[in-house]
Amino acid sequence: MALDLGTTGNRAIVFDEKGDIVASAYAEFPQYFPQPGWVDHDALEIWYSLQQVMRKVARGTSFSAIGIANQRETAVVWDRATGMPIHNAIVWQCRRTADICTRLKETHESVVQAKTGLWIDPYFSATKIAWILDHVPGARKAAESGKLACGTIDTWIIWKLTKGQVHATDPSNASRTLLYDIHEGRFSPFLMDLFGVPACMLPEVRPSNGDFGKMCTGVPICGVIGDQQAALFAQTGLAKGVVKNTYGTGLFLMAPLARAAVSTPGRLLTTVGWSLSGDPYPQYAIEGSVFTGGALLQWLRDGLGLIAAASESEALARTVPDNGDVYCVPALTGLGAPYWDPYARGLLIGMTRGTTKAHIVRASLESLAYQTRDMVAAMSPALGVPLTALRVDGGACANDWLMQFQANILGIPVDRPKVLETTALGAAAMAGIGAGFWTLSDLPGLRHSARIFEPTMSEDEADALYTRWQSALQRSLGWA
Repeated sequence: MALDLGTTGNRAIVFDEKGDIVASAYAEFPQYFPQPGWVDHDALEIWYSLQQVMRKVARGTSFSAIGIANQRETAVVWDRATGMPIHNAIVWQCRRTADICTRLKETHESVVQAKTGLWIDPYFSATKIAWILDHVPGARKAAESGKLACGTIDTWIIWKLTKGQVHATDPSNASRTLLYDIHEGRFSPFLMDLFGVPACMLPEVRPSNGDFGKMCTGVPICGVIGDQQAALFAQTGLAKGVVKNTYGTGLFLMAPLARAAVSTPGRLLTTVGWSLSGDPYPQYAIEGSVFTGGALLQWLRDGLGLIAAASESEALARTVPDNGDVYCVPALTGLGAPYWDPYARGLLIGMTRGTTKAHIVRASLESLAYQTRDMVAAMSPALGVPLTALRVDGGACANDWLMQFQANILGIPVDRPKVLETTALGAAAMAGIGAGFWTLSDLPGLRHSARIFEPTMSEDEADALYTRWQSALQRSLGWA
């Protein structure tokens, strides 16, 4: 059973030995926005939602191991004695620590980037944890005396599933905290001191396919991996020039690296992909992260009421011959790679009296493809080869119109798999290897292409659209 702990909901999927889905359930949980640019989750609501979907898929099925993939940088702090969170979880999209990060960048960005592979940004966990300790009365004193625990969502759920017996994470998640030295393979005393996070709060780091304890039913948790690394793991066997992009709440372009890069061109991230038991070296990866991808469709649905369901966006986009010169910059929680501007804000531009909701929805879908081209442009030099194909996964890649437009804007084929929930498949694969159910050599056989979208637009037209969108993007920078 794979537990895909996402940003907007939890999914539980049981896979068989062929990598086919036997049972699946999904449940959303609430999003909280206390102030502009702030994003919270109630960690207990995440736990209750997960229990709901696990019960649904467990009916009539049996499974031998559990794998966890999770939204990565979201931070939870809880009381070790009661198991209760002391504050809402602060979500990876949240910008509340932007000023703290701006100050730290001036003096410490180069050394932090060299140790972690990351840029100092509110995206990552360290400043979120410190913010909670500094804003909940008595929290910092309690943390320093060992009474509080912290972690990303995987760590929180492992704690709950094992009834507080295991406080652990894996290197793929640890490497997203700004506290983990990816070269030394441990939480760094220097970084913990810099960000003000006591060592006694942090989880033990175990291999991604390691032993993370057992549920009360006796089923072992044998795999833990960050959601984007899980999708990459399921795509194992990527040829040179082929990368994966996940269209989830955000957009995440990723490719494997032979070693940890001290510096990456285009202000991309170097991260730990995964670490396997018995392997002395982890698999590293290079990543471009966009904060608002599929979440934009959720905003069109819940925030603006332009659509009743994300699936309506494709039909609406097809009702107009072009975007009507309307462009959307979805910087609803700032911009990630390659801009790293926490003060950017969302923008719709080019509207006239002739603009319809179909133009706005189409412009919103187009923005996902433009942001992906941004990341591809930044990543190609780092990989040393031109990109020849894009492998995709995640819920939004079910949209045929979007996938065709993506192929057109990039000028390369887009390969969509049979199982769109590749993140869950990667978590299941990691657990399956941990349980001895599969081996690494079995992984390529678990992924099957369902459709390949070939580019049909001229290069000149694609370049003109992309250039126009970049002009709009420049107007969104630094707005807040």
